[in-house]
Amino acid sequence: MGNQVGKKEKKKQETIDLSAASLLLLCRLSQSRSLPAMEEQQQQKKNKYSIIVPTYNERLNIALLVYLMSVLYVYYGIGKQFITNYPLFRAFQVPYGCFCLVRDVDFEMIIVDDGSPDGTQDVVKKLQEVYGEDRILLRARPKKLGLGTAYVHGLKHASGNFVVIMDADLSHHPKYLSSFIKKQMETGASIVTGTRYVKGGGVHGWNLKRKLTSRGANVLAQTLLWPGVSDLTGSFRLYKKSVLEDVISTCVSKGYVFQMEIIVRASRKGYHIEEVPITFVDRVYGSSKLGGSEIVEYLKGLVYLLVST
Repeated sequence: MGNQVGKKEKKKQETIDLSAASLLLLCRLSQSRSLPAMEEQQQQKKNKYSIIVPTYNERLNIALLVYLMSVLYVYYGIGKQFITNYPLFRAFQVPYGCFCLVRDVDFEMIIVDDGSPDGTQDVVKKLQEVYGEDRILLRARPKKLGLGTAYVHGLKHASGNFVVIMDADLSHHPKYLSSFIKKQMETGASIVTGTRYVKGGGVHGWNLKRKLTSRGANVLAQTLLWPGVSDLTGSFRLYKKSVLEDVISTCVSKGYVFQMEIIVRASRKGYHIEEVPITFVDRVYGSSKLGGSEIVEYLKGLVYLLVST
């Protein structure tokens, strides 16, 4: 009796091992170049998205952000169908997650860290060991040099034809990226920006004072600048890389005003801008870097854009 049970267990284990081997083989075959013409056609259709994430003391957030991005990879495009059809996939650790399963889009994350003393760079290096240095790029700087220059620095290392900018503190959930990509594909927009101030958008975790301050800043900017978008101070956006390179070359702001300046200048240049509603969630870990000096900087930037655009 015990011998029969042992044989059944052995056969069951062999079946699981075979399923795992088949899964890995299918993953490898999906990357095969045995059909050059088909591969060339697929490559022409594939877009690559370079996601630039500036960091300063984000040790507690960056790993979760990268994980959420990897989940997006699983559930975007054919990855979702694959998981549905092969539930055993969840039981096995395939190297680099399931990047190899996604054929229609490609991602890289460019972490621009400004010399964080909390060990953020050490965490990113560990993430590189898991996901690969071709997926997670660390492009560190020695000290804090401003948010705008962090995007410029990251852009120099971007290899995608689209660029996404987002915060590292989980205020911007990666789940919205699929909506950004879909909107861009449907409309051909040069820029897709997330907005808190249309139907379906919102803010979670702010007190009334901060909500009124943010809303008032946007209303003031709308009244003076007429940018054609509802959320000027938002920092969750998708750009065509060529458009971002063109607009960013005319920007002079280095701090938080950079977000407002770049969208205003893009609007003045006549670029097609679309909006997607998002819910902004206040950070869970760490402290906000927005203070009184940033508010003064915003007001100065508003006056500068009023007279220069």
